[in-house]
Amino acid sequence: YGSQHRPPSSRSRYPSPEIYPRSGLVVATIPPSQARQLTAMHKILLAEDDNDMRRFLVKALENAGFQVSPHDNGLSAYQRLREEPFEMLLTDIVMPEMDGIELARRASELDPDIKIMFITGFAAVALNSDSEAPKNAKVLAKPVHLRELVSEVNKMLAA
Repeated sequence: YGSQHRPPSSRSRYPSPEIYPRSGLVVATIPPSQARQLTAMHKILLAEDDNDMRRFLVKALENAGFQVSPHDNGLSAYQRLREEPFEMLLTDIVMPEMDGIELARRASELDPDIKIMFITGFAAVALNSDSEAPKNAKVLAKPVHLRELVSEVNKMLAA
């Protein structure tokens, strides 16, 4: 008549982190209830023309508890912005149909309070002093580390 108590399992009830070999980055999954508390389901509009990068960013942001609306070009992202409000625009700069700088400019005309973050491999060239990008925009250079991305998104949304 031994004890019904069993030793704790070595397996977590949450999935283990996923590793993205091409980037060398790790996406850690946190419990959905904790993610919702941390982010309060902030809505992020993502514009990124590279399919793999877009999927990678969506997965990372959703795993961190954000609600993400992904788009593969600036024009479709702008059309979505006109349909509903978002708290943040996360965009690449070099994209077809409408570049990220024009998208950010138009987004801030629609909603002056929208937070804008660029993720680009061309930051030094594209965001010079003559660009029409919003002055309060944050720039992250590719390749981006997920921990830094989620941290910067959280900081911007909390400000």
